[in-house]
Amino acid sequence: MQQATAVPADERPMWRRIVDFPLVAMLIALLVAAAGITVGILINQYVIPPIRAVPRSIVFDVVTAIILVALYKLVIRHLGERKRDDLRLSGSARPLALGVVGGLVLFSAVVAVAAALGVYRITGEGDATDLVPALILSAIFPAISEEMIFRGILFRWIEEFGGSWAALLLTSAFFGAVHLANPNATPLAAIGIAFEAGVMLGGAYMLTRSLWLAMGLHAAWNFAQGEIYDIPVSGTPVHGLVTARLSGPPLLTGNGFGLEASVIAMLIATLFGVWLVWRAAKDGEVVKPWWVRRRRERLAAAPA
Repeated sequence: MQQATAVPADERPMWRRIVDFPLVAMLIALLVAAAGITVGILINQYVIPPIRAVPRSIVFDVVTAIILVALYKLVIRHLGERKRDDLRLSGSARPLALGVVGGLVLFSAVVAVAAALGVYRITGEGDATDLVPALILSAIFPAISEEMIFRGILFRWIEEFGGSWAALLLTSAFFGAVHLANPNATPLAAIGIAFEAGVMLGGAYMLTRSLWLAMGLHAAWNFAQGEIYDIPVSGTPVHGLVTARLSGPPLLTGNGFGLEASVIAMLIATLFGVWLVWRAAKDGEVVKPWWVRRRRERLAAAPA
């Protein structure tokens, strides 16, 4: 488990105790991230001139991703009582690679089951001309921005305050709820995202105490379903390396949202996520709530 540094509470001035309190630090980090996204919007609209054959959405994603990573390194990782860098470069290659491979294998397993059940069928060749823009839009940028916000900020400080189980429950629910704004979203789709992605990505973060594994899983999962298998990514249609069609019962097809909203993905990804959480718990990566840790610290410091 990554060691985090903390200044004893009784040696810090009152203003510092308030700023370092987990929920306050979380709010500050969210405001910093929101400011970074706003700056990305302004730069995209008013600073960078139009570039031939490059959509403005691509420019926004690239610029904003750079800004968010810079803000994380410069500001967010220094917030809170327990300073920690969840985007440290040292040792990042292995978890990132494992995440990419894991995401591709997981979604390929989902597609294989869907094909075996007759609800997924390849109907022709696909189109790879827009592969790079699609990779940025549907895979790389969502993996960076969403993992930084949901795991690097929300999970981190909800866990520091309420413990690991509260963080896993709340961030999974939040992650599912925000997908209700996507095209073809349904309550079942939101529930599916909460279980399969929320638990899986939260478990990846708990196990490694970094964002790299979660980012790799997230990016590869999106890339596989959209750019490889021609399946809508969270309700958004894309063009894959093949042309495919989903047909059959909504519980198996996702009913327009994509296989993410199917019971197939829910079972496969959630089981994998539960395994990650189990591994994290086995490795001692379950954090107790803030008040439990404080009580233990006071008892340990009390004279015998």
